[in-house]
Amino acid sequence: MQETRKRVLDALAEGPVGGPAIAEELDVSRAAVWKHVEALREAGFEIESREDGYVLVGTPEFGGAAVEFGLAAPFDVEYHEEIGSTNDRARELAGAGAEDVVVLADEQTGAKGRLDRAWASPSGGVWLSIVCRPDLPPAQVPIYTLAAAVATTEAVREVGVDAGIKWPNDVLVADDDGERKLAGILTEMEGEADRVSWVVVGIGLNANVDGEAVPDTATTIREQVGDVDRAALTRRLLERFDELRADTEAVLPAWRDLSSTLGRRVRVETPGGDVVGTAVDVEFPGSLVVETDEGEKRVSAGDCEHLRPV
Repeated sequence: MQETRKRVLDALAEGPVGGPAIAEELDVSRAAVWKHVEALREAGFEIESREDGYVLVGTPEFGGAAVEFGLAAPFDVEYHEEIGSTNDRARELAGAGAEDVVVLADEQTGAKGRLDRAWASPSGGVWLSIVCRPDLPPAQVPIYTLAAAVATTEAVREVGVDAGIKWPNDVLVADDDGERKLAGILTEMEGEADRVSWVVVGIGLNANVDGEAVPDTATTIREQVGDVDRAALTRRLLERFDELRADTEAVLPAWRDLSSTLGRRVRVETPGGDVVGTAVDVEFPGSLVVETDEGEKRVSAGDCEHLRPV
């Protein structure tokens, strides 16, 4: 959202306030204030004109402006009712030099997960991709994936969903049907041997979506606890991710606390073969430590499966 419009919105939120008072405070014309008010109305904000000034009486349910309103993190939000893939759009923006932009959509029509797997993204979800330019070597980028998993899991726990993280980045809910996927994360990057040019962190969260609209192996917030305020949920997720990317040393302790993998028997499919044993720890920037019959092994990437106890 344009900075002056944000300030107009902040003033309206504390209203009633007259147009001349806003114009004087922001050092803009009264006509400019009126244009910003009309633009906010078009974005879905309910603004009444009263004798004592403008009053903000309602906010949009979802969308870029709804998420940016009250967002305590330095992100601009580009919103789409429908898009092929937020990650695809985020890569375009990253290539054009963008930074700290969130591509957000109500629905995706061509989303992909890890290993190019199709990802169901019906209307009602939270589908977003964050464009970052971290001062990190490429080998440390996986910590951003773990940070996104922590931020997502904490956000859904705050709305009542008892979720955990399966290494490295799947957010799962355990119920009578076993463990089902609530959210997934796909991180992409471009860079050279010693530095990162950009990182795109894609997060797909089944929020206000019917259970029948996602695979049997997945679940949704609606199915678990009912519908939630998606704008508030998205703000909380983005704010927590912003905190963690600024303090990467806090990521692993938080990830361990939320892990549904540590202490479990696992099978991790890697290019060098399966690693089977008990997951005992996660190390910076995100390697899983597995205690096998041959001793400890560290896995930096692979498909992890939770196994039944022997």
